[in-house]
Amino acid sequence: MKKFLLSTAMLAGLAGAASAENIGVSMALFDDNFLTVLRNGIQEQASAMEGVDVQIEDAQNDVARQLDQINNFIASGVDAIIVNPVDTSATQAMTDAAAAGGVPLVFVNREPVNVDTLPDNQAFVASDEKESGTLETIQVCELLKAAGKTEANIYVMMGELSNQAAVQRTADIHDVMEGGKCAVTLNIIDEQTANWQRDEAQDLMTNWLSSGTPFDGLISNNDEMAIGAIQAMKASGVNMEDVVIGGIDATQDGLLAMAAGELDVTVFQDAAGQGGGALDAALKLAKGEAVEQKVYVPFQLVTPENMADFAQSN
Repeated sequence: MKKFLLSTAMLAGLAGAASAENIGVSMALFDDNFLTVLRNGIQEQASAMEGVDVQIEDAQNDVARQLDQINNFIASGVDAIIVNPVDTSATQAMTDAAAAGGVPLVFVNREPVNVDTLPDNQAFVASDEKESGTLETIQVCELLKAAGKTEANIYVMMGELSNQAAVQRTADIHDVMEGGKCAVTLNIIDEQTANWQRDEAQDLMTNWLSSGTPFDGLISNNDEMAIGAIQAMKASGVNMEDVVIGGIDATQDGLLAMAAGELDVTVFQDAAGQGGGALDAALKLAKGEAVEQKVYVPFQLVTPENMADFAQSN
């Protein structure tokens, strides 16, 4: 299967040529800032296309509920299905259900475990997670070096352990550390999941702070957890100028934290572009057209110097 890059503009242009169809969409969770932007990207692009109808449902982070939604979409006769999977290790059942029903399926944002064996009428649209954690970690290393560090102690916050993005972003950190790409020597004090959530991250950071262990930075798998950690640090009197904090997604809340001098680096993941690309692929598959089975929308490093360029992107 081929891999290639498409810009958001190209995706939007291609989508404009797609025909009207009825598309079922199952999102892992509505109550998530990044996934809300992705969901809105699907809805807004569909609304701009004459006759395209999308039915978007919330799986509420429940694998069984999501599979039921997919089966209901198939039974109701939708022309194609878009899935943002709750658990990327459980996607084979979704693929099998759609294949048995003869309905095209597009996975979006979270890489399915069976991505390399998808049927011809299924595809995956996202960003290459090998870029995300790598860009984030290298920049954190550079900032620590600029602060005069030759060795630094850090914490790592992971997303849901059942999620491929969390696994890959965490692996990226270790790859940078072990591959000689870091400008300083990093020592991980602790590495735990906060399940992508701000409140869980705040609680986790509070627990870490209670140990009194000195640390120089935090590398988080997403902005939401980084923000939760920042809230805990500020509540405990940590001077944010003394630590380097990294996140991923460049959400609006993340950019606000960066503007406040609290978040030092994030990585833009084009949620709306992924949503539009997934809709485009679904519409093409519904018409029986061939599509690339892996469509990657590039990540981009975001720092205080260029954050204004991304202020309206999400």
